[in-house]
Amino acid sequence: MESLKQRRTIRKYQAKDISDDLLNDLFESAFRASTVGNMQTYSVVVTRDAERKARLAPAHFNQPMVQEAPVVLTFCIDLHRFTRWCEQRDAHPGYGNLEWFVTGAIDALLVAQTFCVAAEEKGLGICYLGTTTYNPDQIIDALELPQLVFPIATITVGWPAEHPAQVDRLPLEAIVHQETYHDYTQDDIDRLYAYKESLPENRQFILENHKETLAQVFTDVRYTKEDAEAMSRLMLETMRKQGF
Repeated sequence: MESLKQRRTIRKYQAKDISDDLLNDLFESAFRASTVGNMQTYSVVVTRDAERKARLAPAHFNQPMVQEAPVVLTFCIDLHRFTRWCEQRDAHPGYGNLEWFVTGAIDALLVAQTFCVAAEEKGLGICYLGTTTYNPDQIIDALELPQLVFPIATITVGWPAEHPAQVDRLPLEAIVHQETYHDYTQDDIDRLYAYKESLPENRQFILENHKETLAQVFTDVRYTKEDAEAMSRLMLETMRKQGF
């Protein structure tokens, strides 16, 4: 438990490979994660080849760790495999819809997080790339994903070449609700975000972006409504093309 409290994201890696034996052992542990109906509606694409990493990099805004990590893992919603099994057993599947897209996403993310915990226990470092759902069409092309398969999370993995400081987290009372959801008063919001807003790096963030508050950096610079709506349209279009 204490090791989980000390975890941090690793973006720089040693020039040292991860053996197939270790990676497969981690997969075996990860695949024991909970899964709806014991259907395992997920797949993982392992990318080691430098050329293939270079093809993936633009989809992830060319973040350096995509090409520098020894292994890049793309966790995918996968209703393709289960559908094929059903069809070959004279069953009539109906998994190309939103319900099973969400179910597959839950399955895949449970596996991804379980893998990350197992990998960190072995001394590996990981970085979750939030960009996977920004450009799913590019990832689908790069990894040659068939119908009913959709990328939902990407993890870079390697032996750490850095020991960065931990980033802040909100206090428990900001997130944990007892019995029912208790909405936040204005005073609650001020109190719960006070530490985050007081950090020197976040104050610098405000200055660099010429904003008045940290919240404005998020809404006006990092994650704008316009960008989110454009990415949402792309995601819906790509979901339909993939058969969902």
